[in-house]
Formats: sequence, structure tokens, C-alpha cells
Amino acid sequence: MSQAPASSLAEETMWPMKQPIFVVEDDPDIARLLRHHLEAGGGHSVRTFSGVAGVIDEAMRNRPLLFLLDIMVPGGSGLDLCDQIRRSEVLAGTPIIFLTARASESDRVLGLERGADDYIGKPFSPRELLARVKAVLRRFEPAMPIAVRELGDLRIDTGGMTLTVRGSNVATTATEFRLLDYFARHPGRVFTRDQLLDAVWRDTAFVTPRSVDVYVRRLREKIEANPEDPRYLRTVRGAGYRFEVPR
Repeated sequence: MSQAPASSLAEETMWPMKQPIFVVEDDPDIARLLRHHLEAGGGHSVRTFSGVAGVIDEAMRNRPLLFLLDIMVPGGSGLDLCDQIRRSEVLAGTPIIFLTARASESDRVLGLERGADDYIGKPFSPRELLARVKAVLRRFEPAMPIAVRELGDLRIDTGGMTLTVRGSNVATTATEFRLLDYFARHPGRVFTRDQLLDAVWRDTAFVTPRSVDVYVRRLREKIEANPEDPRYLRTVRGAGYRFEVPR
């Protein structure tokens, strides 16, 4: 039996009953390094892709635990792939981490604004990679008390991690949902960015207060009728943010 060529778009390790991490990385040496550390150090099943072709189709057949995306890959952009994932009803809630050489602050902010849960620059340390994968996955653990909150035009269901805005379902990432739920559990209270990082992100070693601003902006786009004049998520100048229930 002939062996599959090393240059095939997708290399697969089959682990029964375990969701894989999808790695989109066109450098075969980096892809092998990522697979080794995620499997050996994290105990994860890994599937690698050298470009964007086929990623969404495969993810629909076998929903991944997490996407680890390079930005500059053959056949398209990791940013565009992120957009497709966030538009998919099935995949929208799956965490995404960008791993890329484009590591300036503006690149990081752009990645977060497009829907990523974290952004790691190259070169990277394997220990940092594993720590940040673990930190992102931890946000998906069922730590929130199960409740349904109806606040103004919002319906927040923590059991199903679903958000309804003015009668329509709105897709959120796990981090967006946790941040909104935390605000909704403390209406009227002002939180600094550092307080929100401690409460929602849990592991703050690799994130910055700027991340909070990005996520608040993304939430406003999803819950506010006019994000430029928010009714729910209000900025308290010089202090932080406050969640208010419109009367």
C-alpha cells in the first residue's frame, strides 16, 4: 500500500471519542512541532492543514475542540477563515487562536476584532503555547451558574450559552458570552478593565486591558441597537465599564 504524500493538505491522527484541534499552518516544520507539543504535552488529538481548503468542510463533519490558525496561508487568509467560522451556526462558538508572525499590537487587535479568542506571535515557546491553549479552553468549562436572564431586549441563557437580542439568536464566542453574563449578573456596578480580566479571562498572564476594550466593542455591535450610543454597556470615563438595564 502506497503511503500518503507528506505534502497533502490534511494530515490526520485519529483519536476515537476525542475532539481534535485543527491546526492551519503551511510550514511543515512548525506544523509538526505544534502537533508534537499539543499531543505529547497537552494530550490532544490534532489534525493539520497546510491551507484553508477543506477546513470548514472537515470541521462540519468533525467539530474541532479549537482552531489554531496562521494568518498567511495558501488558498486564502486565516482572518477570512476566522470570519467563516464565526458566521457558521455550527462552528461559531468554537474557540480560535491565531499563531502568526504578524504580531504587532494593531495585528493583535485586528485578530481579536475578527473573532479570535487569543493571538500568539511567532516565534513562540511551547510552554506558552500550551498554557494559552489551556487558558482559552478553560473559558468553555461550565463554571457559570445555570440561569436565564431577561434584561430589556436581551435573553441570556447560561445553560445553553445562547444569547437572544430583540427576538433573534445572536452567535457569540465563549469569551464574549462570559463577559456579557458577568456584566448582567452585576448591573449598575462599575468594573475596571483589570477586574474584568481577573473575573472573565481567569488567566491574565497573556492578555492585556486592551483586550477588554475589543470585546466590549464586539458585544456592543451584537446587543446594541446603536453601538455608537450604547444603552446596555456604558463607558465610565476614567474608570471602566458598567452594564445598565434600560427602563
